Amino acid sequence: MNQENKRLYLSSPTMNGREQEFIKEAFDTNWVAPLGKNVDEFERELAGFVGIGHAAALSSGTAAVHLALKLCDVTAGDVVFVSSLTFSASCNPIVYEKAVPVFIDSEPDTWNMSPEALREAFKKYPHPKAVVLVHLYGTPAKLDEIMEICKEHHVPLIEDAAESLSATYKGKHTGTFGKLGIYSFNGNKIITTSGGGMLVSEDESLIKKARFLSTQSRDPARHYQHSEIGYNYRMSNILAGIGRGQMTCLAEHKHKKNEIYKEYKKQLADIEAITLNPMNPDGDANNWLTCITIDPKSHVSPDLLMDALEAENMESRPIWKPMHLQPVFAECDFFRHPGTEKHCAGGSVSETIFTTGVCLPSDVKNTQEDMERIIAVIRSLF
Repeated sequence: MNQENKRLYLSSPTMNGREQEFIKEAFDTNWVAPLGKNVDEFERELAGFVGIGHAAALSSGTAAVHLALKLCDVTAGDVVFVSSLTFSASCNPIVYEKAVPVFIDSEPDTWNMSPEALREAFKKYPHPKAVVLVHLYGTPAKLDEIMEICKEHHVPLIEDAAESLSATYKGKHTGTFGKLGIYSFNGNKIITTSGGGMLVSEDESLIKKARFLSTQSRDPARHYQHSEIGYNYRMSNILAGIGRGQMTCLAEHKHKKNEIYKEYKKQLADIEAITLNPMNPDGDANNWLTCITIDPKSHVSPDLLMDALEAENMESRPIWKPMHLQPVFAECDFFRHPGTEKHCAGGSVSETIFTTGVCLPSDVKNTQEDMERIIAVIRSLF
């Protein structure tokens, strides 16, 4: 393929070859499904990497969120606070349990859940069952403030670290601060198992319960007996083998993602209309995706930029559409970051980011020449 016309992706799977070794071992020993050595080792290796006691490998990050809610005893009618600026997988499981999602706005410093808006939500709903915090695009949230609020109200924190594996806050990995944390290994994540997720906790009993629930809640009887409803949520031994191979290049992928962010920041610094997604000074992001916002007064709109990139065979995406703007959640409550009603599009930080933002090609396989091509397209518009 002509290198000038090759497809440049937003964030595609990047295999390193080690995956085949673990998959072959599973085939050679006939441990193809459902569980086996790869699952056990992937759980151990992931838990060791992020520095937490226990992990359960599951079929998706969504499954991990669902089981986290179950383990926090979320049931019909319960209120759950959740970040609005996220993908729907962060909040759909709340509705699986017939609970009520209440959406919390972003703050402008990191684009993550606003502690101020969270405090306002507690004034109206003093007894939510859980708080689901999302570390957006791999940037750690203001964890100290959010954890303090949760502690004050005796409400468990669930960290949706689907996008932020390997990111840290004050030296500690995202996903390890709350009662439960979740990671995703979807095809576009920093490492992938093609599809899969992980639920982590320091509480061994919670992870044991998650494994039980994720294997159809089979009671320890000789016959098939079930005393509660379970789910088919366990990761296969084959996919876990891919995950083990991917773990060997996680640090490398993070370094590459960081270099991509730095290159965009350097090469676009003189364009006043462009602002990159902000970093948390107390954290070390994994920069899963590099994003920008464009001054709404600019003659260049996000759609115009995305169209220009697509014309050159370069994939980009809009910022997540906030959940409080989704038709399916139209009746749900939403709490804005204070002081933004008059200064932000739509009266909220999250809506402003959505309407002015673009996710740029952030694939770890991007070469320097690829980056130069992408940046040339962007600069040509301004």
